[in-house]
Amino acid sequence: MVCLYCSGETQVVNSRPQKRTNQVWRRRKCSRCHAIFTTNELVDTSQALSLRRKTHLEPFSRDTLLLSIYDSLRHRPTATTDATGLTSTVLTLVFPLATQAVLERDVLVEVTGQVLARFDKVASTHYQAFHTV
Repeated sequence: MVCLYCSGETQVVNSRPQKRTNQVWRRRKCSRCHAIFTTNELVDTSQALSLRRKTHLEPFSRDTLLLSIYDSLRHRPTATTDATGLTSTVLTLVFPLATQAVLERDVLVEVTGQVLARFDKVASTHYQAFHTV
């Protein structure tokens, strides 16, 4: 990675995986200007994962999952922050279930329903009504 300030080469000084958010936190130092800055690296799920519907594959969209969870949580005053956290939780549980970078839609719907059921029964019922397995 290049330096934000002088475009010089950087080195990773410290690195920590963030299990809950599927990110990697890194502290970087520029070899030219000696600036130190932090990056949070996140997997681009649209490039790394495909979603299999009944007959075809399509790129996985984290945003689509977020919106479907948000739609189920609209009755809550903290729907936006809740949906963001629950989306990260679902992704953490779903990534190991993908085989050869392909995730079955039914598995995603099932895991999302289970996560919502533990969090909010009304949201789970709403989600299951619109996302049948």
